[in-house]
Amino acid sequence: MHAPHDEPRPKSGPGDLPGQVPLLLAMAFRAMNDRFQSRLAELGREPLRPAHGYTFRYLAAHTDATTVDLAAYLGITKQAASKAVTELEGWGYLTRHPHPRDRRAHILALTERGRDYLRQADQLWTEAEQEWAGLIGADRLAAVRADLETYLRHTYGGTEVPLRPVW
Repeated sequence: MHAPHDEPRPKSGPGDLPGQVPLLLAMAFRAMNDRFQSRLAELGREPLRPAHGYTFRYLAAHTDATTVDLAAYLGITKQAASKAVTELEGWGYLTRHPHPRDRRAHILALTERGRDYLRQADQLWTEAEQEWAGLIGADRLAAVRADLETYLRHTYGGTEVPLRPVW
């Protein structure tokens, strides 16, 4: 009996055509994100958008971030970032505090509710990775991850691959 990752691959499919890898990656991300959103609904959580996840991760790692910093990280306008901040603040996921040196700016911080949502999201993404590993094997998933990081380091020039929005 073969393990799932040892089973023969179909002889033809969309992945056999040149130039299809980017499309397959996009489709795989969409499938994982759809599953992620379904799991959030099952758990009674709000269906936050991927941009919110990037915002949560940035704020968790940058305790002195302002809306301008967040906008630069997300690659959006300050106005769009401000709208997202207002939305997340209204839902109780983050707070704004006066900036100690700039009266016009505010320091953004995740609330306990925001940190809890981030922990839940991490668990759901871990489940997605475990499902994938169950299909192809943990060793092959580790190789996929390493290959993706190699490509991203080559593309963006650097030794570390920061998680960034994909729009």
